Amino acid sequence: MLLPTIGQFLMVLMAFCTQGVTCSFNGNYTDKVSLLEFKNRISDPRQALISWNDSTHLCSWEGVQYSVKHPLRVTSLRLINQGLVGPISPSLGNLTFLKALILLSNSFVGEIPASLGHLHRLRILNLNNNTLQGTIPSLLNCSNLKKLFLENNQLAGQIPEDFPFGLQTLALAVNNLTGNIPSSFANITTLNTFTCMCNNIQGNIPNEFTKLSALQILYVGINKLSGQFPQPVLNLSNLLKFSAASNDFSGEVPPNLGNSLPNLQMLELGANFFHGHIPSSLTNASILTEIDISRNSFSGVVPGSIGKLSQLSWLNLEINKLHAKNKQDLEFMKNLANCTGLQMFSAADNRLEGNLQMSLGNLSSELQYLHLSVNQLSGDFPSSIANLGNLLIVELAWNRFTGVVPAWLGAMKNLQKVSLGNNFFTGIVPSSLSNLSQLVELYLQSNQLKGHIPQSLSNLQMLQVLSISDNSLHGSIPQSLSNLQMLEVLSISKFPTTVSMAAYQRSSSIFRH
Repeated sequence: MLLPTIGQFLMVLMAFCTQGVTCSFNGNYTDKVSLLEFKNRISDPRQALISWNDSTHLCSWEGVQYSVKHPLRVTSLRLINQGLVGPISPSLGNLTFLKALILLSNSFVGEIPASLGHLHRLRILNLNNNTLQGTIPSLLNCSNLKKLFLENNQLAGQIPEDFPFGLQTLALAVNNLTGNIPSSFANITTLNTFTCMCNNIQGNIPNEFTKLSALQILYVGINKLSGQFPQPVLNLSNLLKFSAASNDFSGEVPPNLGNSLPNLQMLELGANFFHGHIPSSLTNASILTEIDISRNSFSGVVPGSIGKLSQLSWLNLEINKLHAKNKQDLEFMKNLANCTGLQMFSAADNRLEGNLQMSLGNLSSELQYLHLSVNQLSGDFPSSIANLGNLLIVELAWNRFTGVVPAWLGAMKNLQKVSLGNNFFTGIVPSSLSNLSQLVELYLQSNQLKGHIPQSLSNLQMLQVLSISDNSLHGSIPQSLSNLQMLEVLSISKFPTTVSMAAYQRSSSIFRH
């Protein structure tokens, strides 16, 4: 009996491989076939995969890395923002040496292949920013998986309960997921990042989360979570960033929040139904850089000690029931001078009263956004704002301010929005405002301004909104305003003289109140 030659033996074995039989000694061939099947199922309008063909070596294919120890076994597939369109082929589940599969920012559609759950060497799976649908397949057998990114897709169904126990990052934000957050997550003791914001998840954060001592980032905002403030969060002493904004949480925020979370850098509780006082213990979370508790029903005064948060860059208190009835109650604004990196401060739509001349005196020169509209603040225009040279937006509308609109406001060259409407300002519209070359919106309506509309306002080539209605201005509207190419809204109602239609020809909207 004649034995087959080695060459004949290899030919027979290769034939088996082409029929779908995995040949462990010749895995490079299986990997190549699997990748070509992946390519054949998708559209490649940018020809990003033009190097993927039979005539070129696997090691030169775009986005493909292979093992040195096991030549030509694929260990990494990275195709980021390549314009690829179509389904992800189940054949990728044959790449058994794969450690990283990164296909983010393409246009992949259909379901995530269940075969990816066979990749036991996989450490990183990133499918962010695609249009994937269906449910999340079981990845429990991907025992080495550390980072899973599935954000910004159209995934539906409930969050699976069976993730690998060694998972460190689980990113599920911006999908159509429903149901509750699984209590079984408590078994993933290595988890340090969990994001599921912008879904339709209900319930509350499970009590079992107290076991996740490694958790540093927890984003559950923009869902349908409800109930009291999630108590398990208070046990996560290593937490750095916590966002639960835009849910249906209610009740009071625990007074010991800052004591329990001393390492907290970001706290977002906006757009819920919290009430009660702002916890003064927040100052014990001394490295806080961002606080957003807007759109709730917080009451009482803002703790004066909030100025101890020297690293604060973002403080949003707007749309609450916070009050200030005297100079002492406004002390917190004066103390914010210690926050030398503060870039945004809003206390708009509250119940603040009093004069701000001293309160705003030493706010950070880094401040870009100042929102104090819809309160009961009074006195002249706060002259200390002149020190805030980096301001982009200043909003003081719907208060009780008096005096003139200062001419020096025109020297704040970075301003993009000035909102002073619905106050008691007198005097003229300063012509110096025409120096604000970056100005996009100017609101001066419902005051007691007199004189003419400055012709020089036609220099504001970025202007999109000009609202000066309900004042005591007189004369004609400068026809030069028709040269404002960007103007979209021109509000001039209750103007006592005939309006020239030429002034409107660049305006797509005219409001007459």
